[in-house]
Amino acid sequence: MASKKKMLWNIIFMAVIFGITVYLVFRGKDVGEIIAVASHAKPGYLLIALVCLITFIIGESTVIYYMMKTLGADIRMSHCALYSFVGFFFSCITPSATGGQPMQIYYMRKDKLPVPVTTLVLMIVTITYKAVLVIIGVAVFLFCRSFLEGYLGDLMWVFYVGVLMNVFCVSGMLVLVFAPGLAKWIMHKGLRILEKLHLLKHKESRTEKLEASMNQYHETAAFWATHKRVIFNVLLITIAQRFFHFTITYWVYKALGLSGYGFITITLLQSVISVSVDMLPLPGGMGISETLYLAMFEPVFGSLLLPSMLLSRGISYYGEMLVSALMTCVAHVVIKDQNEVEAKE
Repeated sequence: MASKKKMLWNIIFMAVIFGITVYLVFRGKDVGEIIAVASHAKPGYLLIALVCLITFIIGESTVIYYMMKTLGADIRMSHCALYSFVGFFFSCITPSATGGQPMQIYYMRKDKLPVPVTTLVLMIVTITYKAVLVIIGVAVFLFCRSFLEGYLGDLMWVFYVGVLMNVFCVSGMLVLVFAPGLAKWIMHKGLRILEKLHLLKHKESRTEKLEASMNQYHETAAFWATHKRVIFNVLLITIAQRFFHFTITYWVYKALGLSGYGFITITLLQSVISVSVDMLPLPGGMGISETLYLAMFEPVFGSLLLPSMLLSRGISYYGEMLVSALMTCVAHVVIKDQNEVEAKE
């Protein structure tokens, strides 16, 4: 019941942010004309964009299937695809994408997959998923900063914050994996400070749960040490997965009949938006994603800026949420609780 209430509040929160975003972006604009222009986009290129979106989602399924097989789990690729759709749907509607993995674990448990195995796999998925953003962010900062300043201008600070947050997140996860003793020391010190400030009440159960969670990260270190080639392959697949998602805006550019800007430039600009908003506590980076898009792509799309954003965000986020929602319904029907099935038999 508590979980359902939390999900309801997440949906309400998302709806409010969506309403505010739509109002601020389209205030004073002829929405009918924007939709009319977007509707005349070339369908072939939009289909390519949609294929890129599906490939992006299936990319995670490939990683899950590959790692599960490496660990000797009996699993079907079709179910891995459903896990990914479930994960992306709940990530889309929860702040900082926090709701995806718990729901994936729920459906994996229905398939009788061992929780330690599913947790290990999803931890590595998360680390590599974030690590790709860190690699992109640091590379852009080191080699393309002056180029980026020409597009972001006064909003460069958003990019810097996004890179720092992703670096901090990945560093924290790597400390949990490779330095569990240090991680537990930091955790205990942090809890004591919060308790002294009367922000938290002292609870032994809370400490025990946090330590148990940290022990799972330590198991990840053991896998990492003995499966370096697997980790490297997962990283390569994740880079390709992210790449497909970043290219969606380019295909929208082509769909609107525009030319002059290259594939690499547009894909790089879109990747910067993802790096900047990934860690923000907003569903899908809603609001700030649109703000960055309008600032960065104005010279690229010109008078077609708003129709392009309608199509690009419509496919890459709202389309992702819709397709994933439909496939989550399929997952609910297809993935039966194996314990209940065996009980009936």
